[in-house]
Amino acid sequence: MSGMLDDGQRLTADDGEEIEVVKLIASGGQGEVYRVRTSGGDRALKWYYPPCATPEQRSIVQELVSRGFDDDRFLWPTAYVEGSPTAFGYVMDLRPDRFQGLPTLFQRKLRTTPRALLTACLYTVEAYQTLHSRGIAYRDISWGNVLFDPATGDVLVCDNDNAVVEGDSSGISGTMAFMAPELVRGDPGARPGTQSDLYSLSVLLFMFLMNHHPLQGRRELLIHCLDEPAEKALYGKHPLFVFDPEDDANAPDPVEQSTVLATWDVAPKILRDLFTHNFTVGLRDPAARVRESQWRDALRAVLDAVVDCADCGRQNMTQPEETTAGTCWSCGSTLLLPPRLIVVTPPPRAERHLRLHRTARVHAHHLEPEPVRHDYSDGSVLAELIEHPQKPGKFGLANRSGTAWTGTRSDGTTQQIAPGQTVPLRSGLELDLQGARLTVRAK
Repeated sequence: MSGMLDDGQRLTADDGEEIEVVKLIASGGQGEVYRVRTSGGDRALKWYYPPCATPEQRSIVQELVSRGFDDDRFLWPTAYVEGSPTAFGYVMDLRPDRFQGLPTLFQRKLRTTPRALLTACLYTVEAYQTLHSRGIAYRDISWGNVLFDPATGDVLVCDNDNAVVEGDSSGISGTMAFMAPELVRGDPGARPGTQSDLYSLSVLLFMFLMNHHPLQGRRELLIHCLDEPAEKALYGKHPLFVFDPEDDANAPDPVEQSTVLATWDVAPKILRDLFTHNFTVGLRDPAARVRESQWRDALRAVLDAVVDCADCGRQNMTQPEETTAGTCWSCGSTLLLPPRLIVVTPPPRAERHLRLHRTARVHAHHLEPEPVRHDYSDGSVLAELIEHPQKPGKFGLANRSGTAWTGTRSDGTTQQIAPGQTVPLRSGLELDLQGARLTVRAK
């Protein structure tokens, strides 16, 4: 496979680092990506096709590099590389093999779980929230620019060379199916920015969880040729949510679009309400769109309320704080809700609810009133639910933190739980953990 650059070709980045082209590894709409060798190890180099190597694009890349944005959720441009004024690219980290593209997920070629999908949604929201907090609008949030690990839910945002400072109208406006309706229509004064990013983000979240586009119902099935005019009508001129409570003209076809009917039916109300608001009121009023903080809080609450079916073992999303959970989406058995752990954080106080399923964990972010970033990885575990090795069905909370806990039983007696020790799980048990109060409730 040959490309614009030759294997073994040497280039120099703007920071003076020597780069040797190893091989072409991918081709896209704007350019080619090569594996390159640097003094710090192998990296990736994106090299633009001549029609895309415009002065405007060069300025965008140089601005992004100069910002020095260091975040492990982004394949951010770290160095500008120029061969000539009309031949240039940028260096970024290589994509780890564990990350997969979303089209593979939507084609049902990946095995994953509701917990991993919810984690990916939460991490995606926080990644773009971090970008927006730096005054940068991404402008092209879509299924082509986010990768995820189907086992853990970790995400990686790629193709960051379209991001610009908020208010800058240069460059692209996005991918049609993910663009805000006002941009699709070309409304006077409408320009891509954080408000349109919020719309694109909600489309991506809907597709993550529902495996379907929120505006593709019966109307899409009637389109014989989905060309640009048809797309503009579907996504801009006459957008209609497939679950609009006031208008079912674009409801999903029960035969051709049965998947989204099934996934919507088992989604918790807290998520359905946010989607409904964003794709009804938010279609018309950009200022009313769901904010990242709203998505973050809802996704975390649902993630902490996922339960396993006692009969088939499949994971089910449940409505946070409910005392009944309905039936399993997979086998139809009645779901049994495990005990709930209520965490009250240090001031300014916030309350968290965690379902104590067999692999439940308390992470560091659960103890923070306003966590900057959620982390469900092994390295952030403070407490873990474990089963008694000699008494099946008996569980306790193991102290995985570095400090002792104070436990108070329902009869008022107390005990110290040192790191590595386990306290039996009983309703009414209260634990003092790093200034937070943890209370076990039966339901």
